[in-house]
Amino acid sequence: MSEVKKQGILYHLNELRKRLIWCIIALVITTALAFFFADPIIQFLKAPAGNVQFQFIEVTEAFSTYMKVCFTVGIIGAMPIIMYNLLMFVLPALNSREKRMVLIALPWILIMFFGGVFFGYKYLIPPATGFLLGFGSKVAVIQPRLGNYVNFVINLMLVIGLIFEMPVVIAFLARIGVVTWRWLGKQRKWVIIIAFIVSAIITPTPDAINQTIVAATLIVLYELSIWVAWLVGKRQKVEVI
Repeated sequence: MSEVKKQGILYHLNELRKRLIWCIIALVITTALAFFFADPIIQFLKAPAGNVQFQFIEVTEAFSTYMKVCFTVGIIGAMPIIMYNLLMFVLPALNSREKRMVLIALPWILIMFFGGVFFGYKYLIPPATGFLLGFGSKVAVIQPRLGNYVNFVINLMLVIGLIFEMPVVIAFLARIGVVTWRWLGKQRKWVIIIAFIVSAIITPTPDAINQTIVAATLIVLYELSIWVAWLVGKRQKVEVI
């Protein structure tokens, strides 16, 4: 290997190390700050369950629950800095067109993710927790573990947040020519079936109302993705002309 290549590899490794250090520092700071607001955050997560009395039944459960909540909030809080450092590491290797695509997509990635988290917290978790915590209450007193409940709420919110990234992902695929809006439109009937299957998997309750809400949301997101793919294709034609 030539000396020039070695220097180039060392430069990139050193740059990657610096970017990772900044990301770790940001994560440590945001996670530490989350500890000061841990109680209000957990109260916020408990709100959809109403007046249910939670409990800890293991010695380390309280500590592990607080740690998971603070670490999750820390990741979300540090996400802008993490994304910035990731972009600063990747952008030099991209051409001007690719850089423009990434910079346009970045804010939409964050917007759609937080939109999905809000949707899950506001419209999916309350009926789900109401059903699960009320089921069997006539034959026994329900005293759920707080750690189990927090894991359930956080995981569900994150999954819905990721699902809301669908239009952004499809817009990117349409931009690079992997899919077109016509092809997406032809798959609509299969998407409707898949949407109900996915909703049955990720919805924690067996009732048709919650599953229909999730399935309808997936279908709306897919229709939005078709529209976005059409806009991307139309813009590409204008650029070619």
